[in-house]
Amino acid sequence: MNFNRYINVFAILAAGVMAAACSARGDRTGVEYAPQMYHSVPYEGLVQVTDYEAGRWLTSTDEGAAEFYTSNPNNPHSMNMREPVANTVRRGDYLPYRIPKDSIALAGRVLKNPLDSTESVVAEGKVLFSRYCQHCHGEQGLGDGLVGKVFKGVTPYNSRAVKDKPEGHIFHVITHGKGRMGSHASQVSVEDRWKIVRFVQTLQKQ
Repeated sequence: MNFNRYINVFAILAAGVMAAACSARGDRTGVEYAPQMYHSVPYEGLVQVTDYEAGRWLTSTDEGAAEFYTSNPNNPHSMNMREPVANTVRRGDYLPYRIPKDSIALAGRVLKNPLDSTESVVAEGKVLFSRYCQHCHGEQGLGDGLVGKVFKGVTPYNSRAVKDKPEGHIFHVITHGKGRMGSHASQVSVEDRWKIVRFVQTLQKQ
């Protein structure tokens, strides 16, 4: 009987010692189950180093030396950052100005096309127009595209309301959308939008 009592007391004391040993104090994390799940080896995310050994470096901390990696052999390209899909338009990179969506008039006054109206630029704009715009606006910008015929109300570019709109206005509408037209900023890069603007200006003068 007494023997069992001693065993119980010993077990309680042992459990208390173990609990105290696992407790965290200050910078000590204490004993953790599967610490790799909580404190993984860090990788420098915004680097493109492909040599694993060259990309490994040590730094000293209050707790000693820490190892970091600027190259990741687990990714197909051996880099921490994966290469984006070909022809990806960077999100957040489509607004080279801070003009609110409803400030179309302001955009028309201040935005200027950085591209010249050369034949090559207009030709590229025509190709892009046929890819992204023609289904609604029509080949000649008359609002008679395959979609435009079904969803009526696409204004012709040579109409009185549109034919004198400046280049900044057109760019702003492509970027933000207007009415039933949605934003094309996530699909068309900044440079390509300006090329489309050049071609649309030729349709305004029909």
